[in-house]
Amino acid sequence: MDLEQILQAMTPEVYQRLMTAVEIGKWPDGTALTHEQRDATMQAVMLYQSRNNQDAEHMSIEVGGEIKFKSKAELKRDFGENEPTGSVDDIARFNHSEL
Repeated sequence: MDLEQILQAMTPEVYQRLMTAVEIGKWPDGTALTHEQRDATMQAVMLYQSRNNQDAEHMSIEVGGEIKFKSKAELKRDFGENEPTGSVDDIARFNHSEL
């Protein structure tokens, strides 16, 4: 099977499983990826993204093979942080009187 056939056969579900394997370093059954498997899987993920990624994350490969970097403002918009309360650098907010 050549690269083009692999990409044609890769479903979004398979892509997501490969992406998760690269992120955590393990296959779904818990077996650790070898160095060679990690490299090959990462290449497959990047190729899939370069053909199918219409909504690139903070740093990923978008359609056409370009690396997409999202700005802090774009990330905040994507995560729905439109509330004017708090500092723009807040990671979490809590009310200590409720603890």
